[in-house]
Amino acid sequence: MPRQLAFFEDIRNFLYAGGDVLWLILIVAICLWCLIIERLIFFKHNYPLLKANCLDLWEQREDKNSAYALFIRQELISAVFIQMNRSVAIIKVLITLCPLLGLLGTVTGMIHVFDVLAVTGTGNARAMALGVSQATIPTMAGMVIAIAGLYFSKLIEEHVSDESHHLADLLKYN
Repeated sequence: MPRQLAFFEDIRNFLYAGGDVLWLILIVAICLWCLIIERLIFFKHNYPLLKANCLDLWEQREDKNSAYALFIRQELISAVFIQMNRSVAIIKVLITLCPLLGLLGTVTGMIHVFDVLAVTGTGNARAMALGVSQATIPTMAGMVIAIAGLYFSKLIEEHVSDESHHLADLLKYN
């Protein structure tokens, strides 16, 4: 149990060293990962049911070769595509926001360093160290979160594309 408490203490110290902007990056990261996990769960559990329902609707149709049937097929594929693509735009925005928040943390940390220089004149190394950590830690955190988020965002986008094409192949239009 003390080891787990030390872990949380280390996280708290890291967030304190990174300044106020790092807390904002943490909130954005939590939102980002919740949305990514929701999409992964959707593809694992909900999408197979949605696809089966779509295939059942198509198989119940007697007319599969008229222009009207083509429109129905396109509507089924579009409805599933919209469901698969839900939250992807928000995920992309959050990924883009992370490095920008890291840059904001860099700027606020440098302002702190310059304040120390203005007050002490020659510069107190200990006082400047807090500003330097506030300048570098949010940048690193924002970049790490963005890079990891980019991987999963691309994975989700490719899965949406593959499943859309697969569904279009399954809905035979004569």
